[in-house]
Amino acid sequence: METATSNKNGQVSIRFVTLISIISALGGLLFGFDTAVVSGAVGFMEQHFELSKLQVGWAVSSLIIGCIVGAAVSGILSDRFGRKKVLIAAAVLFVISSVGTALPETFTWFVIARIVGGIGIGITSTLCPLYNAEIAPAKYRGRLVALNQLAIVSGIFLTYFVNLWISGSGDEVWAVESAWRWMFGVGAVPGILFLVLLAFVPESPRWLIKQGRPADALPILLKIHGEELAKQEVVDIKQSFAQEESGSLRQLFAPGLRIALFAGVGLAILQQVTGINAVMYYAPEIFKETGAGTNASLVQTILVGFINFVFTIVALWLIDKVGRKALLLAGSASMAVCLLVIGIAFQTGHAAGPLVLIFILLYVASFAVSLGPVVWVIISEIFPNRIRGKATAIAAMALWAADYVVSQTFPPMLSSAGPAATFWIYGSMAVLAFFFTWRIVPETKGKSLEQIEALWEAEAAGDEAKLKPRTEAL
Repeated sequence: METATSNKNGQVSIRFVTLISIISALGGLLFGFDTAVVSGAVGFMEQHFELSKLQVGWAVSSLIIGCIVGAAVSGILSDRFGRKKVLIAAAVLFVISSVGTALPETFTWFVIARIVGGIGIGITSTLCPLYNAEIAPAKYRGRLVALNQLAIVSGIFLTYFVNLWISGSGDEVWAVESAWRWMFGVGAVPGILFLVLLAFVPESPRWLIKQGRPADALPILLKIHGEELAKQEVVDIKQSFAQEESGSLRQLFAPGLRIALFAGVGLAILQQVTGINAVMYYAPEIFKETGAGTNASLVQTILVGFINFVFTIVALWLIDKVGRKALLLAGSASMAVCLLVIGIAFQTGHAAGPLVLIFILLYVASFAVSLGPVVWVIISEIFPNRIRGKATAIAAMALWAADYVVSQTFPPMLSSAGPAATFWIYGSMAVLAFFFTWRIVPETKGKSLEQIEALWEAEAAGDEAKLKPRTEAL
């Protein structure tokens, strides 16, 4: 870990900023837990509440409805009340949801509690990476924002084992009556931990300056940058807000900035329509299509979670070295190839054996090192200070909406079009992601948030002398 020896000399205090970034990223752990916990619980719930297949799908997807709502309101709320206060509110909602989903007497109350938790997850999925982007020095921003994705995949991976342990703690009757309640109830533990630790993180200095409180922001920036750089940072941030005081959504459609909106929302949607959550939500069913038995498919699903975890760590190491755009290009190209091969294997009858498993693991690894963490990084840093909260919320809402569409359409696509056509459709989306990145997405590595904003402003003014071609790095 790189550390600063003397903050007075203007060196970055990476220990301080890493600590508060890790606390913020715990919101991603809650995200991962709530995404994965239902996979182990829904079978027992189906028997307990005597659910139809439609209700089983609603038990899974109701969370995503809450996430869309949470993402939609996160920008407005965080711009008004601050990033920290809204994250605290999200942690409270998550704890309420964990208790509520563990204790319901009816399926209706379970769904209501699940949606409440989804609102909290929608807020944290937007604000945790945004907060880390606003607090982090430019040199380390990529990896510090990507900590959120590492927390998400850690939550998913750990939850698989928690579910396995709980389900094995009693007989079948106990599992149907109580195991699923414990699975959901355990989520209160990380929720309370997140709530307590948030008390020790500072407010975003950029939000404080936006509220006309530079004196409150300066001590935070001093801890991060040192005296000389902190003072310059305050000046740069104040100037970015002074250019236009209003933070209305209408500004996002101004020349230059609408390209930022197109890039952010486009990447958010493409992250999902390349099929990653179809694999993560329905991995056991996919592996059963290859002829694997129930136990083998569950083991292979845990292997998917492990690969996702390991390659997200690789992404943290690479993102500030090779850059965001390079990772997106390499990852989307690799995903397209993997999905093509998987489709061919199903089409030609060669799905049995290790071939499909190998290429699904390669596909997950490619996603984990590229679209998984990098998209969250880009949508948290690409927008100007004065509208970052609202704009990031729009991109996150689009991501969750796309996630909902994928999760709802995958089962009927698999049964009607077949696995080969389904994976080829996702592969075509990966090809689209490659060309979208190549033509639209800028490289933001090593740039301060204010420098990124200045470049969008230069584009809006048509200042070709300040702006490199779109296919080059910013």
